Amino acid sequence: MSRDPDSSAAQTGETALPVAPSMGPALRGAHLPLKGMVVDGRTLRISGLALLLGVAAAGVAQLLTACIALVTNLSFFGRLSLQHAAPHEADVGLWVLLLPVLGGLIVGLMARYGSRAIRGHGIPEAMEQVLTNESRIPPRITFLKPASSAIAIGTGGPFGAEGPIIATGGALGSWLGQVLTVTAAERKTLLAAGAAAGMAATFGSPVSAVLLAVELLLFEFRPRSFVPVALAAAVATSVRFAVVGNAPAFVVPAMGVVPSTAIAGYLVEGALLGLVAAAVTKAVYAIEDGFERLPLHWMWWPALGGVAVGLCGLVMPRTLGVGYDNIEHLVSGSWTPGFVAMLCLLKFISWSVALGSGTSGGTLAPLFTLGGALGSLFGTAAALLLPGLGVEPRMAALVGMAALFAGASRALLTSVVFAFETTRQPFGLLPLLTGCTAAFLVTSLLQRHSIMTEKIARRGVKVSGEYAADLLAQIHAGTFASQQVVTLLASDSVLQTRAWLESASGGATHQAFPVIEEDRTVVGVLTRRELLRAEGDLQRPLRDLIHRPLVTVFEDDSMREVANRMIHERVGRLPVLSRSSGKLVGIVTRSDLLHSRGVEQ
Repeated sequence: MSRDPDSSAAQTGETALPVAPSMGPALRGAHLPLKGMVVDGRTLRISGLALLLGVAAAGVAQLLTACIALVTNLSFFGRLSLQHAAPHEADVGLWVLLLPVLGGLIVGLMARYGSRAIRGHGIPEAMEQVLTNESRIPPRITFLKPASSAIAIGTGGPFGAEGPIIATGGALGSWLGQVLTVTAAERKTLLAAGAAAGMAATFGSPVSAVLLAVELLLFEFRPRSFVPVALAAAVATSVRFAVVGNAPAFVVPAMGVVPSTAIAGYLVEGALLGLVAAAVTKAVYAIEDGFERLPLHWMWWPALGGVAVGLCGLVMPRTLGVGYDNIEHLVSGSWTPGFVAMLCLLKFISWSVALGSGTSGGTLAPLFTLGGALGSLFGTAAALLLPGLGVEPRMAALVGMAALFAGASRALLTSVVFAFETTRQPFGLLPLLTGCTAAFLVTSLLQRHSIMTEKIARRGVKVSGEYAADLLAQIHAGTFASQQVVTLLASDSVLQTRAWLESASGGATHQAFPVIEEDRTVVGVLTRRELLRAEGDLQRPLRDLIHRPLVTVFEDDSMREVANRMIHERVGRLPVLSRSSGKLVGIVTRSDLLHSRGVEQ
């Protein structure tokens, strides 16, 4: 049974070509090739849903921020308040050792009896659902993830709020795609739109949010997907500006023009931070492996991780909580090198152990803090040892912040644009691009997987980090179609054709034949089996045997459209027609399709 072209088009984002009246009645009833559309009516629908997601994700971001503030105020200040509060400003004494343990215990209970999916920083889990489960995230994650993250961070967890917000926005988009009738590809787009909107609402960084979705969640770069994502990010940013103002996320003093000689220094810095990113990734998963070997149920691990958080917080209170103000201080250059080094070391210990324990938290803000600290130290050393190079410590901190994240996550463009959008330092773009690219290159050479993909790769999920133009979409069917076509005349009888098939010249290597009229107008296609098994009057013409709609392509259609047509109609060969006359000019087979694909190699 043939497929309905309109139904196929609805599912694939393609539309059937109209047929000119001059092409005759046979072609007017044919299943003509689907033409790929950049965007269509369904893209408009998904874009409309993405706009709603942008508003919803912005609301979720504000709600989670308020929940973190509430838990922080209760835990460290003993008051009921939704105002921002920093744990390092509280004087709780040794109580700081117990708060992260208590928070970890609650998160462990929520993970065991609610959903294990709340563990970790969220993005790898979202990637896994995109790649293996048609972007279906359990709806309960929409509530459990922000609640567990608010408890973990509010009791001192060394994580930023952006990771949980991104994960929650993605879960919200996935849920919307599950309650509505959409395809798996459209559900993926909604998931990515929610995630991007969450990041944009947190930092006011719409462009880097879109890039994050493209580099880590969409696994494609098509207008049908990035247009809705861009709209969601733009709306979420607008809501953020309306609620909290349009100041940059990290307010730092203006930086000046970068000397040309300094670019070499930032290149070296990026390469060094690439080495650090590789080491950080290995350390995080080594700690996670260590927890796996403990003779305790995983529910208790976050509480054990809380011990390290509390100890580091006792020595260095600024390691506690989201620590966005730490990033501002690092890029502003307001701390001594000794203090920066101590913060970097203890923040790494606190974050890596807590994350490895499986608590609910993210990686973005901690990586920015570590990278900013290392960049500041590099800039200070370069300014002392090579003053003529022109490396400036504050710019080095900005580059380090982005380069470490670029190396660890392999989200190169996201890292560059994010650092620019959150600080609005235009002179930093060139150093950022240099340093982030160097870090990306180094970690790509050293490690196959990133901090985002290592976990799911261990589970056997294949993650591709490369996107290439579809060569099949750029090659015409007429180029690879066989021009010498063995055809049958529609007026020939079945008996006459059988005799020809059984003769020495009867097209022994062919399994199907286009049936044409005298003027080479195609009537249909008959297989060898149909001809040999035909019953009834064997003197009737071949045209009477044709009962299936004609399935064909035009010579200027792409080989991608040929592949789509073969899949949709479940055929292995297609007559190729002239678009102007509708006459047969060749035939394309599966072998031709494979040959055209091999041209790219």
